[in-house]
Amino acid sequence: MRRNIDFTYLLLIAFLAYNSFRSGAFSDPMGWLINTLMYIPAIIIGLCFHEYAHAVVAYKLGDNTPKMQGRVTINPAAHLDIVGLAALVFCGFGWGKPVMINPANFRNRRRDELFVSLAGVAMNLVIAVIFAFVAKALLVFSGVEFATTSSIGTIIWQMISYVIYINLVLMIFNLIPCPPLDGFSVISEIFNIKHTEFYWTLYRYGNWILVALIIFGVTGRIISPCVEFLYYDLLM
Repeated sequence: MRRNIDFTYLLLIAFLAYNSFRSGAFSDPMGWLINTLMYIPAIIIGLCFHEYAHAVVAYKLGDNTPKMQGRVTINPAAHLDIVGLAALVFCGFGWGKPVMINPANFRNRRRDELFVSLAGVAMNLVIAVIFAFVAKALLVFSGVEFATTSSIGTIIWQMISYVIYINLVLMIFNLIPCPPLDGFSVISEIFNIKHTEFYWTLYRYGNWILVALIIFGVTGRIISPCVEFLYYDLLM
């Protein structure tokens, strides 16, 4: 996801924070803290590898901008935005530092921009698949009882499950064709609409459209069934 912190995002964060408090999400502080500590690694992995993928693909395709900005690395310090991470932990909506690119450096601008846009979501899918294999290996070599009854096994299983689930959420969410998400860039390159008035109108009001989609539950109705299907399919 490409993000600009502006009033629309602040409005969304306030709305989601209010809903979280009203729903009693923080009524058990200790339980919330333990659960948060288990899924923060999954968030960091998902965000960092998503942005790293954008950076490394852009660099391999001829744009040195991410390399000069220190983004061709999996070091979380290069990719995490503290405000975005906090918003994601407390409100369920957040972001990493956007990878800056210069499309003029690409050999085939339209094709290469498409590859860069797809790189982040592709990386999230790869991570989900890898950890699904790890989860299956855990069950095979340690047994179902270890993952479901022992304290350590339960924690390990839960953390692996979070990595799979959150990466799938990031993948599906970022594929929604609404600016500033990667899905909009993908659609723009496939249909070559960057020079149309329609593109710039959507781009101009993209933040407001995205906020409305989240507030009215449209994104949830898109993401939930897709993620549930993929999650259980990977673990079958």
